Amino acid sequence: MDDRDETPPRTAAGAAHVPVLLDRVLALLAPALAGRPALAVDATIGLGGHAEALLAAHPQLTLVGLDRDPAALQRSRDRLAPYAERLHLVHAVYDRMPEVLDELGFDGVDGVLFDLGVSSMQLDVAERGFAYAQDAPLDMRMDQSAGLSAEQVVNEYPVPELARVLREYGEERFALRIAQAIDRERRVAPLRSTAHLAELVRQAIPAATRRHGGHPAKRTFQALRIEVNGELAAVRAAIPAALDALRLGGRIVVLAYHSLEDRIVKQAFAELAKDTTPPDLPMPLPGRGPQLRLLTRGAEPASDAEIAANPRAASVRLRAAERIKVPA
Repeated sequence: MDDRDETPPRTAAGAAHVPVLLDRVLALLAPALAGRPALAVDATIGLGGHAEALLAAHPQLTLVGLDRDPAALQRSRDRLAPYAERLHLVHAVYDRMPEVLDELGFDGVDGVLFDLGVSSMQLDVAERGFAYAQDAPLDMRMDQSAGLSAEQVVNEYPVPELARVLREYGEERFALRIAQAIDRERRVAPLRSTAHLAELVRQAIPAATRRHGGHPAKRTFQALRIEVNGELAAVRAAIPAALDALRLGGRIVVLAYHSLEDRIVKQAFAELAKDTTPPDLPMPLPGRGPQLRLLTRGAEPASDAEIAANPRAASVRLRAAERIKVPA
């Protein structure tokens, strides 16, 4: 299990943005969008790299872009200004997609893209507190206008609950050990910085383990970010809702960056890609056939060339599917 790799943080003005698996995403969505008035949703628009390419490739495309981060949404608004007449940008978590589509008057979509996890801008701007490589306040909220911060989780969760978060969301072997170390430290003074937490985690993990598998705090930071932003609950709600919104022939592409997200996507796709006729019947029952056709064999990784050009693609896993039947 890996999350997105970090690169040295930069200021917001200098933050780079290289859309992950852009050519593959465009190729997978093109059959559902090309040559006609179509509607697509970029459920995690971020800095707008995928959205810009989709709007440029399909002149009749209308795109709805969602993001929970107001700063990212404004950056996308500026970047996508040439396409403003075909664009609807909405400040919302992706699990609100059905509500957003209803408010905009759309009854179905032809394409959906999810680029899950933390965005390039959130990693690159040190002040957001997502990165363990540079000191910053313990925040980690994708929407800084609302919700629980990582500082509150670290300082206020009871040890068993904190250990559960680290174990379940970070798949951290030493979750209890880290939680107990945090508790000892916060009894002296509250933890307020990413550097302080990262060093505390490093010291809590056995020296032999620290020599392998990247930065010792990587799993802890991932777990806290998922907890702070309610990411897995949002994915569990959003993927089935997006599948329900797909019109016949519509396509969905999901980029996931760790095994927990990818497992949710895999299960949601598999559920609609199978025949639900009871196995003891000799023939398929009407209405029980597959509703989805899987477009990838398992989860596709990035190529070596892509990873060399964009190191944050190292942990990506892509899955895609096409709606081949609409429920009666």
